[in-house]
Amino acid sequence: MPAGALIFLVVLLIFAGLDVFLVVTLFHPGDERGQLMVWKAGSHTLLVMSLVLVLDVAHNMVTGQPEMVNPFTHLTITAIVYFCTLMYFKRKHGG
Repeated sequence: MPAGALIFLVVLLIFAGLDVFLVVTLFHPGDERGQLMVWKAGSHTLLVMSLVLVLDVAHNMVTGQPEMVNPFTHLTITAIVYFCTLMYFKRKHGG
């Protein structure tokens, strides 16, 4: 197996793991402090992803070439932003 294919599979598995982590933490936030961290991480993720979509729409209007957002890329960016903000709030609130 070529090294490039192996790296691609590892990265794909990491992103799939982040997606599963996102869904699991949204369904089982835990106690009140855990719920607060999940809510804050979710709201920050929504804000970032909304800004990404606004920038994508603006880019499409400026270039005049409509491009579809790749759903896999959008989901992966959402999972990465959620994971990073959740880790930030867990460190900040001691979780």
